Amino acid sequence: MTQLLNGIAPLSHLGVIRVEGEDAAKFLHSQLTQDFALLDMNHARLAAFLSAKGRMQASFIGFKRSATEILLLCSADLLAPTLKRLSMFVLRAKAKLSDATNDYALYGLAGDAIQTVAASAQPAWSKADFDHQTLVHLYPAAGQPRALWIAPQGQPIPSFASCPTMDPSVWLWSEVQSGVATLTAPLVDAFVPQMLNYESVGGVNFKKGCYPGQEVVARSQFRGTLKRRTYLAHASASLQVGAEVFTTADLEQPCGTVVQVAAAPTGGFDALVSLQIAATDQTLQVGATDGVALELRPLPYPLLEDI
Repeated sequence: MTQLLNGIAPLSHLGVIRVEGEDAAKFLHSQLTQDFALLDMNHARLAAFLSAKGRMQASFIGFKRSATEILLLCSADLLAPTLKRLSMFVLRAKAKLSDATNDYALYGLAGDAIQTVAASAQPAWSKADFDHQTLVHLYPAAGQPRALWIAPQGQPIPSFASCPTMDPSVWLWSEVQSGVATLTAPLVDAFVPQMLNYESVGGVNFKKGCYPGQEVVARSQFRGTLKRRTYLAHASASLQVGAEVFTTADLEQPCGTVVQVAAAPTGGFDALVSLQIAATDQTLQVGATDGVALELRPLPYPLLEDI
């Protein structure tokens, strides 16, 4: 599998929101789950945009292009409603939000491709700029380092002479294998960030100031009320994002939700599923009728119990 997860793949499932102005970082700091006020030029942020009830409306990978410009990468199917909603909160802040998807080319890099560009893999959410192009290191998958390459449209991508072109479907599988979920349209309003393990993968800062939904997130973390986590799973048949998961002992009440799915290179389908913690030691299936059996697999990172 490591041979498959090696090379460069064009990405079309992500969109780009540009936030520019002298208050860009301050504005995002007040709206998202991560600290943007202290964001420097050497790091990116995983972050979520929440409702007042603490439910995720979108997820982002955000980074600075300059002191007054930040790019947010999100699922393309959520860009328009998210841009509209975020713009409503700008008010007097000196920040302007726009859809910059057509201004940038996005690529996923894995394995030797990263060595070619950056000499070595770096910790997740590290960032490096090469002229006007940006490399953001991600969580690894299947033992392979991964990164995003963001370049203005029309600029040549780096020469990856020793690296093959990677099928985008393999990249989507690596996203599942990394255990870091990207929120998509079927899942809006379904989860607090911890239900997708965001506190364990750098998506929540519990020491920053207030933002919409912050009280719900803090209460879930510190009062022991969190009952769901996201797990890696495998199924023999295709699954739908948003499909309900059941235990075979109780086909009346769902115990989880399918979050992300990709075809596995060796057959079947791998998925991220958000489950009630109490259900993880039971026999699981997706769908109550003619259900598809679900086998849990180990996550590639530890879940943080205490912050």
